[in-house]
Amino acid sequence: MLVLKNVNGYDGRGGLLQNAAIFIENGRFGKIGEYVRTPEGCEVLDMAGMILTPGLIDVHTHLGVQEQGVGVEGRDYNETSSAVTPQVRTLDGINPMETGFIDARQAGVTTVQVMPGSANVIGGETVVLKTAGDIVDEMVLKCPAGLKAATGENPKREHGQKGRPPVTRMGIAALLREELIKTQDYLEERKKGKAERNLGLETLAKVLNKEIPMRIHAHRADDIATVLRLKREFDFNLTIEHCTEGHLIAPFIAKHQVRVSVGPTMSARSKVELANKGWHTLVALAEAGVPFSITTDHPIVSIEHLMACVILAVKAGVREELALQAVTLNAALHLGVEDRVGSVEEGKDADFVVWSGDPFDLRSRVLMTFINGVQV
Repeated sequence: MLVLKNVNGYDGRGGLLQNAAIFIENGRFGKIGEYVRTPEGCEVLDMAGMILTPGLIDVHTHLGVQEQGVGVEGRDYNETSSAVTPQVRTLDGINPMETGFIDARQAGVTTVQVMPGSANVIGGETVVLKTAGDIVDEMVLKCPAGLKAATGENPKREHGQKGRPPVTRMGIAALLREELIKTQDYLEERKKGKAERNLGLETLAKVLNKEIPMRIHAHRADDIATVLRLKREFDFNLTIEHCTEGHLIAPFIAKHQVRVSVGPTMSARSKVELANKGWHTLVALAEAGVPFSITTDHPIVSIEHLMACVILAVKAGVREELALQAVTLNAALHLGVEDRVGSVEEGKDADFVVWSGDPFDLRSRVLMTFINGVQV
């Protein structure tokens, strides 16, 4: 058993930890309360002068499939042989030895979602991982965690400019509808016992059966509106990824009860869809009551800067507790793993970060990162 005493910090739910004791056993948080004499053999860590937060969560990354500093050999994130590849699984392309995982742990990031890229209209299954381990299967927290899809310029550029659909935004929406209708027909045939196995349609069936959400890349306001239109037409669970122009239609998004991830806001305006990017997007979403997470979209922005993104959100006007929740409990809710991670609560995985000072001060350093109660 590990006992933390004199704990001050943040619980990830919007509350503060003040001179608390936290008991950790079998990789999970136990009793959280006053410090009492502990049984012999327990390790005690005195947290006086330090600050504790839950382990940080980045909901949208390409860790291990878009490897840093490797070149073409490390680009396993887009299966561009077709614009529609629901059958591929990010799990099968991840290199857990990639240096991005080291950067994540050193920055206090303990959980990530790894996704296919956005070159395809339908890109494949996503997976949620802990950031420590040598074998990806042993790092998995949730698999599948969603089905990646994309709207906008990326599929148009990757496929339309090579003479195959989609060429336009209309074509992207049409391809999505076609695949969802095929899946509806497949489900009906399967009920009758007549359907032959089809790996791609089996994955899409999980979306229509609401076993997993569709996680759709959409930067521009018109693309966001298209994604929400498809949600209404086919009644699937949805997260909007990037949501760069969400501030332009925040009240409309709020009507649809969806979660969004915002980022990589620290990046340059490298394409037309990012012309209106800014931290004001988070402020507008917060005012409209849209639950959001903050992402680096690693490696577009290196994952080591996730907390810096939180600090910049606060600088723009987002409340501290809400900004921190965007990389803790709200991020866990975005991924559907809130029963395991995202806050310091009894029974949850003991994933936490020890900071040298106030984590909202960019000068504060990560002193220790723990995953499942083990310092990593």
